[in-house]
Amino acid sequence: MKAYTNQYINGEWVKGSSDKTIENRNPYNDEVIATIPSASAGDLDKAYKAAAQAQQQWKEKTPAEKRDIFLKWIDLVKERKEEIVEWLITEAGSTRVKAEVEYSAALDIITESASFPTRMKGEIIPSNTPGKENRVYRDPKGVIGVIGPWNFPFHLTARSLAPALASGNGVVIKPASHTPVTSGLLLAELTEEAGFPEGLVNVVVGRGSEIGDEFITHPIPEMFSFTGSTEVGSHIGELAGKNIKDTALELGGNNAMIVLEDADVDRAVEAAVFGKYLHQGQICMSLNRLVVHEDVHDEFVQKFKEKVESLPYGDPQDEKTMVGPLIAKDEVDRILEGIDQSVQEGGKLLTGGEAEGNVLLPTILTDMDNEKALAKEEVFGPVASVIKVSGEKEAIEIANGTPYGLSGSVFTKDVYRGVEVAKQVKTGMIHVNDQSVNDEAHVAFGGEKQSGIGRFGGEWALDKFTTVKWIGVMNGYREFPF
Repeated sequence: MKAYTNQYINGEWVKGSSDKTIENRNPYNDEVIATIPSASAGDLDKAYKAAAQAQQQWKEKTPAEKRDIFLKWIDLVKERKEEIVEWLITEAGSTRVKAEVEYSAALDIITESASFPTRMKGEIIPSNTPGKENRVYRDPKGVIGVIGPWNFPFHLTARSLAPALASGNGVVIKPASHTPVTSGLLLAELTEEAGFPEGLVNVVVGRGSEIGDEFITHPIPEMFSFTGSTEVGSHIGELAGKNIKDTALELGGNNAMIVLEDADVDRAVEAAVFGKYLHQGQICMSLNRLVVHEDVHDEFVQKFKEKVESLPYGDPQDEKTMVGPLIAKDEVDRILEGIDQSVQEGGKLLTGGEAEGNVLLPTILTDMDNEKALAKEEVFGPVASVIKVSGEKEAIEIANGTPYGLSGSVFTKDVYRGVEVAKQVKTGMIHVNDQSVNDEAHVAFGGEKQSGIGRFGGEWALDKFTTVKWIGVMNGYREFPF
C-alpha cells in the first residue's frame, strides 16, 4: 500500500513542519503503517489561507463546471473501490462487510452533493413597502473546517467535504490521528486527481495538543463540522461560540432498540445483532441498550445469545470475520473495566467479556438498567445491555432516560403503533422494524440533546453549509418621515 507521510496544503504534498510525529498503526496487529511528521500551527495557517484564496475563484464557477469535477470524483471513487476498502480494513480495523457499507455510503453522499450546484436556490418574497421586493440569495459560507473521525473515517469526512465543496466552499480537513489516510489524505488525493482547484481542499495531520484549538480559533474559517464524542464536541462548540463561528456537530449516542410484546422476535434478533456489532459497535448510531418487553424477554435473550456466539471474530482481513479489533488497546481496557463495573452493580455477563489482543469478543449483559455503567453511557464497543420492561410506557421512559438522542429502533408487528412509540422517543432518528444504523445521503441525519447540533444529508446539508443574504430592491424611491 502507498505510504502517505505528507500534508496536503495549497495543492502540494509537503512535509509537516512540527518536530512531532504521528504513528499510523494497524489496530489489529499494531504494526506501524507509516510515520507522519505532524503539521504545525504555521502549516495550518497556510492551509486556511490557501482555502480562502481558492474559494473566491471556486464560488464563481458555473454549476456545470462544478458538477463535471464532481462526476470525475465519483468515477475515481468507483475505480479505486478496492483500494479504499483495503485502507479501511488496514487502518480502521473495518471488517469487509463494514468497509463495503462505508464505501457505499460515501459514494452516495458524493453523488448526492453533485446536484447541489444547481440547487443553490434563492427566492423573492413580497414586501410590505410599496414598490419594493425582497430577494434572498444563497451563498457559500466561505471556508469550512472539517475534523474527521476514526470510526467511519472515509464516509463521515466525505459527508462534510462533498456538500461543502458542492455549495461553493473551501475546506481544510484535520483527520483523526488513528486514521489520517482514510479520514483525510486519501480524500485529498482523490479530489486532486478529480481536478478541484489547487488550495480548495487541504489536509493537515497534526496533534490536537498542537493545532486542535487553533483549528477552531483561526480567524478564516466560518464553520466547523465534527463527528465524535460529546466531550470533544462540547469543547469545539465552546471555542466556536466564543468566536461567533457556526458548527455542525454529530456526537455520541446511547441508542435503544425497543422490542414490544408483539414483535417478530427472530427479526428483532437479526436486526439487533447487526445494529450492535457492526464495526464492533464503534458507531455513534450503534445499539447500546436492548429494551425488551418481559413477555418476549427470555425468548429474545436466548436467540440473541445463540446468534451472537456464532459471529466470527478476529482478523478483519479474513472476509468471514464479522467482529474485528477495536481501534486501540486503551479502548479495550476501558470497556473491560466497564463490564466488570456493570457486573459489580448487578448486571449479568451472559457471554463474552474477554479480549484477544485488540479484539473484544461480542458481549451481552443482562439484568441491566439505565444506572449501570455500560447502559448509562455510550459503550462504543461490542457490548449489548439488555433491559427488561413491563410495558410500552416503561420502554419509552427507559429509551428517553439518557442525555443522548441520536438514533433508535422499535420492533412491533403493528406499524402504526411503532410510529406512535417512535414519536415519543426524544431522538433525531428512529426506525420501525429496523436497527439503528441507517444513513441515507438525501435524508436529514443528526441528533437531539447531547447528540449534536444541525443536520447532514440532502437539502439539510445544503442549508448548513450555506448562508442567505437579503437584498431589498426598490422600484422607484421611498418617502421617509424625516
